[in-house]
Amino acid sequence: MMSRRFGDVILVLRRAADVTQEELATRLGITQAALSRYENDLREPDEAMLEKLGEALGVTAEFLRHEFRMHGAIAADAHMRRQKTTKPSDWKRVEARLNALRMHSSYLLERVPLQLKNHVIQLDPDEHDPDQAAAMLRAAWRMPIGPVRDLTRWVESAGVIVVEEDFGTHRIDGMSQWAGEHAVIVLNGSLPTDRKRLTVAHELGHLVLHSQYVDLDVEDHANQFAAEFLMPAHVIGPQLTNLSLGKLSDLKGEWGVSMQAIFERAYRMGKVTSDERQRFYRQMNSKGWKTREPGSELIPPEEPELAASVGRRLDQSGLTRSEIQFLVGARDGHPTPFDAPRRALRAV
Repeated sequence: MMSRRFGDVILVLRRAADVTQEELATRLGITQAALSRYENDLREPDEAMLEKLGEALGVTAEFLRHEFRMHGAIAADAHMRRQKTTKPSDWKRVEARLNALRMHSSYLLERVPLQLKNHVIQLDPDEHDPDQAAAMLRAAWRMPIGPVRDLTRWVESAGVIVVEEDFGTHRIDGMSQWAGEHAVIVLNGSLPTDRKRLTVAHELGHLVLHSQYVDLDVEDHANQFAAEFLMPAHVIGPQLTNLSLGKLSDLKGEWGVSMQAIFERAYRMGKVTSDERQRFYRQMNSKGWKTREPGSELIPPEEPELAASVGRRLDQSGLTRSEIQFLVGARDGHPTPFDAPRRALRAV
């Protein structure tokens, strides 16, 4: 557990708002050097400055004073699914946004606990390989054999807050990290449904295998976990023969993942050769399908509901919007994932 550190909270919220030190210092009417001292815990802001900081960053002074209890640091490094060419400034910004969401969800759910149907198990990757971990989680959740229908609801049933946002870049698919007894996954809202599902499963693999145990193979582990979780080998294996583009398209509709993910599954299972894999990707490139496959719009979309359903529950309990915002730690008028939706949703 981490002790209270004003500096980390201020730093995370500033980066999440995509504001420079100079810009925030100007809003506060202080020097950049003074703000730097706050962010580095060399000086603690007084009550008047806490109010100014909260107003500038869209949070309450009580939120800034809070002693957050969560696994890892407030400014923790995120598990993320991104391309190697992603700009550091982009993933640092999105990472800060994830950490801000971790703080807000932890702040609220300490006061409004969730009644959970499932839990995310945490395993040592030295003792359980990714395939075993995926099978163990499916068994723990008592999931049906075969394709996973509405993956997002399954993940939310274990108390994982899933949030879709505009990342401002196509090079980051998603990020995740634990926050107290629950976790947060942020998804790039511009992704097609098949890619979102694979990203959620990938981040779920990180939460299961890498909450305490980290090594150089974390991305490979998460990819293997996602493949087995969404496409169990003993079920999909017999279908991975004679993989024409037409058959792959049909399998995509059945399993809710991309043709490329299915072909990679076949390759990793030894169902196709390296030459066949090269031919497949040449076909995909020639048709312009490498970055955007056809048929993704036919996969049922999955909308995150848990955070908004918590807001609905608070709204139905008679709390005003201002009171709900206060529970989340946000200033009035600042949107949060816990805002009550217009249509009725039920907390899992």
